[in-house]
Amino acid sequence: MHIRDWPRLERPREKLLARGARALSDAELLAIFLGSGLRGLDAVATARQLLEHHGPLRRLLELPAQEMARLPGLGPARACTLAAALELCGRWLAAGLERGEALTDPASAGRYFAQRLRGQPIEVFAVLFLDTRHRALGFEELFRGTIDGAEVHPREVVRRALAHNAAAVIVGHNHPSGNPEPSAADRAVTAQLKQSLALVDVRLLDHFVIGDGAPVSLAARGWV
Repeated sequence: MHIRDWPRLERPREKLLARGARALSDAELLAIFLGSGLRGLDAVATARQLLEHHGPLRRLLELPAQEMARLPGLGPARACTLAAALELCGRWLAAGLERGEALTDPASAGRYFAQRLRGQPIEVFAVLFLDTRHRALGFEELFRGTIDGAEVHPREVVRRALAHNAAAVIVGHNHPSGNPEPSAADRAVTAQLKQSLALVDVRLLDHFVIGDGAPVSLAARGWV
């Protein structure tokens, strides 16, 4: 059965308009970008097949556009559309920070770190520098490591905070394994950073760990 023959509110576009994008499954969202499916398959079935063989969604979308273009059901035009949509999403997440708006929702910082760090093949430690009103002053990737760790030097974080004249910082790093659970080492370096930054009157607001799923906030766990 073609999608146009489905009950109206089960079709991906109509479902999105009626209930919002969050109501759609990964396959339904992907199907909207595909528009049509492979021979004998509708767009949703094609999307499900792509996710089954090349997913989950994060892994599929993190493929280079040239590699994505070679997958059945995609091709250059659709691969470019997906890559552009992903970049557009990242720029939207960054837009508020780059306009100098005050950071009032801690979760938005976590999403920003996720957009910047998720998909990195090695562990990367980054810092978001904020002024007294918690407006973004800058974002830097300070330390790059291996697939299972990155050495963090609190002194360098302090030095860069002073260079930005920051009043507060939020730090984050990724776990290439996909497991976002903070390690004992993550908790230890958080404590070291908080102590070192306090010596120069800079507050550590949060430390996010980026893996699969939602970013994990150490502040929310009571560890900052």
